Amino acid sequence: MPGAIGVPEDQLRKAASMSVCKINIDSDLRLAMTATIREFFAQHPDKFDPREYLKPARAAIKEMVAHKLVNVLGCDGKAF
Repeated sequence: MPGAIGVPEDQLRKAASMSVCKINIDSDLRLAMTATIREFFAQHPDKFDPREYLKPARAAIKEMVAHKLVNVLGCDGKAF
């Protein structure tokens, strides 16, 4: 779907409230991970061990997923 990247959260929230069954958030996750890795390298240019820069990148993805599930997609408290 061309143009699907960067869909505002209010539009995603509306789609979720209208029972849209599939909403992709992968682009947001990749952007969060990439931004965190870039920031890490800018602050620590001497470090190159993936275990060091992937740890904060994974944390950024985890935070983004939690935000999207609770604040955008309305999934909070709906697990069986």
